[in-house]
Amino acid sequence: MPLRPADLASRKQAGLPISVLTAWDALSAALVTEAGADAVLVGDSLAMVVLGHSTTLPVTLDEMLHHCRAAGRGMAGATQAQQPLLICDLPFLSYQCSPDEAVAAAGRVLKETPAAAVKLEGAEPETLAVIDRLVRSGIPVMGHVGLTPQSVHQMGYRRQGNTVASQEALKRQALALQDVGCFALVVEHIPAALAGELQQSLTIPVIGIGAGDLCDGQVRVTADLLGLTSRQPPFSPPLIQGRALGAEALRRWIAGLDHPAAPGTRPAAPATPHC
Repeated sequence: MPLRPADLASRKQAGLPISVLTAWDALSAALVTEAGADAVLVGDSLAMVVLGHSTTLPVTLDEMLHHCRAAGRGMAGATQAQQPLLICDLPFLSYQCSPDEAVAAAGRVLKETPAAAVKLEGAEPETLAVIDRLVRSGIPVMGHVGLTPQSVHQMGYRRQGNTVASQEALKRQALALQDVGCFALVVEHIPAALAGELQQSLTIPVIGIGAGDLCDGQVRVTADLLGLTSRQPPFSPPLIQGRALGAEALRRWIAGLDHPAAPGTRPAAPATPHC
């Protein structure tokens, strides 16, 4: 049986850490499932990690559905007894335009993929109305505040919550997301002390990324942890230099190939032994 959104709250209540890793295809999903992740996030970070875009904005809903289905197949084939909770990001402009369009987009995620929940960014009044509609429609929602990559042209990739006023605003946003029905909250690139306050004040799990060690759990982009990306955020150093290790292994394989003779030449015939 896969984990369900409510199971993350049970882990928080029991004081157990929550691990969330991203996946973008069957191979990466099988890897993080076998590693024992509690949840697998098909994040819109795949726009940059897999599709080569400079931001997360260009990825489409159809592309997210495609990758989520692939990740689901990888999880199903993994040997881990307990299947993780599968969550899919709603991409830019799939939920911002109207609650009706948001329900249609999130509904496709649950109908067309094995995902059991969606994640979306922000806590503006319009976003809160969308989340309320989704939750009342039976669609579990994970919230996301702090640094929200879909707002890159407005806020960049800078750390958020650096002033007293912005910290108070983040606290209000987090409480509003809990009140509107989010089952968990991602807090990205905010001060560790602020994340710790949110962890203590909220009943839903607080999952950090670049937010210190005082959260209920952590989420990371798997490609960053494996050192596969050319540029990585400062709060996610690689565990191994996967890109360099892989390239070197492939170079050794290429160097070891037996190259055919040049065109127009023929290998010398073996010498005939004398009788």
